[in-house]
Amino acid sequence: MTNQLPDYYEVLNVARTATRQEISRAYRALMRLHHPDLEGRSAAAAGPDSDGPDSASLDNNGLLGIMEAFSVLSDPTTRADYDRALSVSRPAGGGPREVPVRRTCNPQPPLLRVTPVLWERGPWPGTG
Repeated sequence: MTNQLPDYYEVLNVARTATRQEISRAYRALMRLHHPDLEGRSAAAAGPDSDGPDSASLDNNGLLGIMEAFSVLSDPTTRADYDRALSVSRPAGGGPREVPVRRTCNPQPPLLRVTPVLWERGPWPGTG
């Protein structure tokens, strides 16, 4: 009975030499892609033409795999243990993959700046 470890680097589509920031970015990008509450992919919004419970459970398993991979790779000690176990069970291989990341740019400051209001009691000069 072989107990093969899942390849968390492949789940997150990052290289084995990825930094914590790259892992975090890949995790967030994948969660935005696969999360059921985003982009109308909610199970409650699923109509009669959806694939049924199989597609929801498949997507849920994908989310759980992404979250598990992030929890292992984001912590340096568990990542080192995982890398040691992975090198024993499999030879090193696979290369880096590109992860789609949505970039936003806000070149101008906001038009209106809201600050706290200072309330004063009247009467004020010129109003009476």
